Amino acid sequence: MMSSSVTCSVYFLMLILPIAHSVYFQVPRFDSNAKDVVYIGDAVPSFGTVNFNSVVYCCRVGQVLYKEKVPLWDSNSGKLSDFVTHFTFVIDTQEFLPYGHGLAFFLAPVGFTSPLNSVAGFLGLFNSTTSDDPSQGPIISVEFDSYSNQEWDPPVEHVGINRNSLSSVTYADWNASLHNKETANAWVSYNATTKNLSVFWTYERNPNFQGNSSLSYQVDLKEVLPSWVTIGITASTGQYMEKHTLQYWEFNSSLNIKESKASSKKLKLTLGLAVPLGFLLTLCLVAYTIWSRSRKRTTNAALQTVDLSSINDDLERGAGPKRFSFRDLALATNNFADDLKLGEGGFGCVYRGYLTRERKIVAVKKISRGSRQGKKEYITEVKIISSLRHRNLVQLIGWCHEEKQFLLVYEFMPNGSLDSHLFGSIPSLAWGVRYKISLDSGFNVKLGDFGLARLMDHELGPQTTGLAGTLGYMAPEYVRTGKASKESDVYSFGVVAIEICCGRKARDCIDEDSEMGLVDWVCCLCRRGEILLAVDERLNQDFDAEQAKRLMMVGLWCAHPNRGLRPSIRQVIQVLNFEAPIPDLPVNEPVLEYHTSTTPTSGSEDPYLTSSSINIGR
Repeated sequence: MMSSSVTCSVYFLMLILPIAHSVYFQVPRFDSNAKDVVYIGDAVPSFGTVNFNSVVYCCRVGQVLYKEKVPLWDSNSGKLSDFVTHFTFVIDTQEFLPYGHGLAFFLAPVGFTSPLNSVAGFLGLFNSTTSDDPSQGPIISVEFDSYSNQEWDPPVEHVGINRNSLSSVTYADWNASLHNKETANAWVSYNATTKNLSVFWTYERNPNFQGNSSLSYQVDLKEVLPSWVTIGITASTGQYMEKHTLQYWEFNSSLNIKESKASSKKLKLTLGLAVPLGFLLTLCLVAYTIWSRSRKRTTNAALQTVDLSSINDDLERGAGPKRFSFRDLALATNNFADDLKLGEGGFGCVYRGYLTRERKIVAVKKISRGSRQGKKEYITEVKIISSLRHRNLVQLIGWCHEEKQFLLVYEFMPNGSLDSHLFGSIPSLAWGVRYKISLDSGFNVKLGDFGLARLMDHELGPQTTGLAGTLGYMAPEYVRTGKASKESDVYSFGVVAIEICCGRKARDCIDEDSEMGLVDWVCCLCRRGEILLAVDERLNQDFDAEQAKRLMMVGLWCAHPNRGLRPSIRQVIQVLNFEAPIPDLPVNEPVLEYHTSTTPTSGSEDPYLTSSSINIGR
């Protein structure tokens, strides 16, 4: 509490004292905890670098921004800042012909965000509405443009300096394919005295920059940009693709600006008012904190005093699942022995058990003790599951709430789970069985695990998130907002459909030298007209090619990053039943998604049950 009081007092002093702003930062290694930068769109840290095209390479935009605003010139004195930035990057054309579109360093007004539909040659800085319109936001950029757009580019790949436009005011020839996968060192510098903006780049190892330039342009940045700016590095792909990787970034400027200048008399008056006000505010904060903590303890104590017998009575009023004692379930699972464990995840553990009285083999789910959601949601979830009856739903047999434990008893699926047949040591499924699974018939697919995974959110394993779901199967908008929908369920179905056809896990990289996931890989094969190469090799070509193509195309359709372009379940069934043609997948022009270093919370209030596993039985 004393720490917050001191912080409050220091904050008041910061409001009234002059603050100098010159900027220097260096990021030799990028990770999710990097303190100087933020990752926007598809840009994510990966093994110490930034991968600008992390989702799919087609029509993507990624940006890395310095998280603080940068002083460019002093609005009082008119003094301009010198600056120099150094960054290293790699462009991998992935053997595409043609390839595109490029990478750029830019300065823009504070608060700049990439406009919608700014993929491809727009490089995340403009779109068809804002290009060549300075009123939409002044921008100075230095572009490494690997694709020549006839509308605004010179007829060659080039490095260019751009002023409020997609067209370069000056440029020099440059070819990305001649330096494919090579590390480029680039320096962008500005001399405030000569008003000269210069660019120098080289592919030499360990180069020594001595102020020389490959390209330069004389411009008074005071006439183009506001006094404070945002700086960043952006990269994009369009119909043509390539991979952009940022390895290092350093920036240094010379300008010191003192904000909040005041006369001596005004400063004394401000101090006279600020000090007592700050002290009074500190006292108020102390009082409020004490009251708030006391109230919270009282509320928590009241919640913890809920009579367990009332919970049991609440559940026993319903029909269907029965109440088991903790002793019965401990005996059934040999005291929850490790050799009877069927699986483990963020929810807790599932054990194989045998109920002597009922003469039945069951699966006992022992939910983690650390649930933050509590007993009320537990009761609600059990009531919902127990009220459902469907041949494709794993049946809930019973429940137990004793010894501060939450346990659920399900019917046991002797044939194991779908993933054990696709990815495990169990003999692989034949193609006919796989296609029936996708159509939800014949093989008797059963869904289980429901939204009860939401009860646990701080014992999560490496393959789970604070959201109700598993990484690799969750739609981008669900990861971002925490809210499930019919469209996010369709996305998950699409990923599973692709897994069924390919016999690979969605989360696994295709090979050791690639960071490309399963959906990305199938998408690339689809563009090349080679989608059947993704079919599980263990089938030994014993599959129906038309069915396989339909299943994977539907999977890609369902897993489209743009939720508005995903099909309905009715459309999916029609295509898989050969009642409708295979869809032509649309060109994707996504809205940027923001990535932070924190994990999304699990507090979704959406009623959809999205944390489902798939079990199979005959």
